[in-house]
Amino acid sequence: MSNEAVQPYQRIAQDYGEKIRQGRLAAGMKLPGIRELSEEYGVAAGTVQRALTELRNAGLIYSHQGRGSFVSDTSGEADQDPTALAIKVLQSQVAELTARLDKLEGKRDG
Repeated sequence: MSNEAVQPYQRIAQDYGEKIRQGRLAAGMKLPGIRELSEEYGVAAGTVQRALTELRNAGLIYSHQGRGSFVSDTSGEADQDPTALAIKVLQSQVAELTARLDKLEGKRDG
């Protein structure tokens, strides 16, 4: 896949996922805030939130309301098996698309 095909939220999620897997961000470390990431990547806050959702769904980070997002303890399976991580992310994306499709079909039928 070329870089042009990667959505901005995917690029952020990939960048931070890689930093976590390489150990450059250790368990418990706080990630930059949404505003800071938004400025760093030149994207809207919603794009950053979507990237953080992907990282949460993959089990790489966790969030605390009002405190921010933090690196999870990735000493488990996802850290050692990039394929397992990719599968988790894809499952999350399929579930999201299925929900959107169901919603659209419900509007069309109703």
